[in-house]
Amino acid sequence: MEKLLAVLGILVGIAFVVLASPDGTIAVLFVGLLSIPIIFLLRYYSGGNKFVVQVFFAALVVRLAFGLLVYYFKQTEFFAGDAVTYDFLGQRLVEVWHGTADLRSGFTQRAMATSGPGWGMNYLVGAIYYIFGQSLLVAQSFCAVVGAATAPMVYFCSEKLFHNQRVAKTAAVCIALFPSFIIWSSQLMKDGLIIFLLVVTMTLVVHLQKKFSYLAVFILIFSLFGIIALRFYIFYLVIIAIVGSFLVGFGSSAKEIGRNIFVMAILGLSLTYLGVLQNATQGLDAYGSLEQIQNSRMDLATTANTGFGKDVDVSTTEGALSAIPLGFAYLMLAPFPWEMANIRQAITLPEVLAWWALIPIMIYGLWYTIKNRLRDSIAILIFSLMLTLSYSVFQGNVGTAYRQRTQIQVFLFIFIAVGWSLIQERRENKKALLQAQKQRQIVRIQQMRT
Repeated sequence: MEKLLAVLGILVGIAFVVLASPDGTIAVLFVGLLSIPIIFLLRYYSGGNKFVVQVFFAALVVRLAFGLLVYYFKQTEFFAGDAVTYDFLGQRLVEVWHGTADLRSGFTQRAMATSGPGWGMNYLVGAIYYIFGQSLLVAQSFCAVVGAATAPMVYFCSEKLFHNQRVAKTAAVCIALFPSFIIWSSQLMKDGLIIFLLVVTMTLVVHLQKKFSYLAVFILIFSLFGIIALRFYIFYLVIIAIVGSFLVGFGSSAKEIGRNIFVMAILGLSLTYLGVLQNATQGLDAYGSLEQIQNSRMDLATTANTGFGKDVDVSTTEGALSAIPLGFAYLMLAPFPWEMANIRQAITLPEVLAWWALIPIMIYGLWYTIKNRLRDSIAILIFSLMLTLSYSVFQGNVGTAYRQRTQIQVFLFIFIAVGWSLIQERRENKKALLQAQKQRQIVRIQQMRT
């Protein structure tokens, strides 16, 4: 496996250099620079487990390859229209930092904003462009590395929750190779970055429930800051999930109670000091009302051919609740095969059918988790439920629902891995039982003959 991955990695690197130089060469060097410390950390925290590095490298190769294909054939606008916006605003920030931008321009002010939806993406792209020059390929390669790192992080998260190698490996492979994760984390999109930060956050919450660590708290604060900079409303759901998990997991000993209170106090003080809570409040005031949600939802439903629920009004509590069943169906199952009307939707058909087939296994794994691992997994369960309900109300477009579903799927695949492992273990136990019965029959026959 290692030799195969090495060969594939070399081929992808050569393709970057041949098809997209000089940007391709810079991208390869940048990816290498980012990957070396990641591989070192993966080896260190996994105790030298080769699988963790292999799944990262496999995820990285497929993301780089797909991203290069999209870039080379100039299909970025087709697959990821937002990437063009980030490219433009990131370069505008570079001009601001160089002192050459018109500060009165609306685009410049939008690029410089430190509040509102996705402002952190502008600064991230701007920082990359400031160092390497404007290159969408280099910026999307950064996203590919982060997206690839999500797979081993899911491994760590699953292993901490279930202490089962099969579950951890299955979940990691699914995240590494499932098409939607490849598509959205191989391009200059914030979705892959958000998914990574969510997994890091939940992994650290599980860790801190069992053992306090200043490093874990520091990384958790950084992850929360990244989440609010990329998609502010998710920050609130994450905070509720974190607080809920620590309240449920207070434990019976004074040490456990004191540890959890201490962690929540550090988080609260740190987020207040950094201005994160104030930023989040401003975002909620500007975009968090039901009226604003209705305007955004109607825009999604009416400005694209894939809109749904155009007659739904979520500006009231009753309307928001009534929108959940339809929104939930589209969020979890769309695009439906009978509604596919263009190539963009049609290419998702194999993945959609595979996802539908995995849902019963996911339900089985979710039931087992709630029954046997509720306390450890409560943060993930709370967050997944709240984000699912929120998107069920907010979403009005099939394409957006399909893309943002990955933020929930990343945790649902852990439950799929649990369900799959339970099925496999049951089969293995049944097989072992049959073999034992056959062996006993053979012994009895031999005894009768003697």
